[in-house]
Amino acid sequence: MDTHTLVDHLAPNTLSREVYRCILDGKSRGVFNGKVVVHKDAQKIEAHQASNNLLLSENAEIDTKPELEIYADDVKCSHASTVGPIDDDQRFYLESRGVPPEIAERLVVFGFFDEVIDRLPQSEFLAGIRDKVIAKLGGTK
Repeated sequence: MDTHTLVDHLAPNTLSREVYRCILDGKSRGVFNGKVVVHKDAQKIEAHQASNNLLLSENAEIDTKPELEIYADDVKCSHASTVGPIDDDQRFYLESRGVPPEIAERLVVFGFFDEVIDRLPQSEFLAGIRDKVIAKLGGTK
């Protein structure tokens, strides 16, 4: 999957928050290239961009490149990127409390994805998204 985004700040006093999450398994490959451009007249803007990626197998890979192009001086901007496997400490925490390993892994993956779902406006649509994620992870819905 290739994802390319562009956030173009043309006016002052604007805000953008881009949160990208990708979960890859098997031999899947992903690309994220996100660019935020802050034009000269776009003073007092705030732009934040994060690309967080979870690799569930050693054969999965992602190329991630968040970019900031800033031509204004009075701005608050940040960008970040992470790529890695499931956190062993999170999995261990669940397993030490009696959660079977395969369920512990699914819960960690769901928590990683659910942070994005929580940012969406509340609606019936949201329940459907959560159900699809649970089903994809091998849950009961």
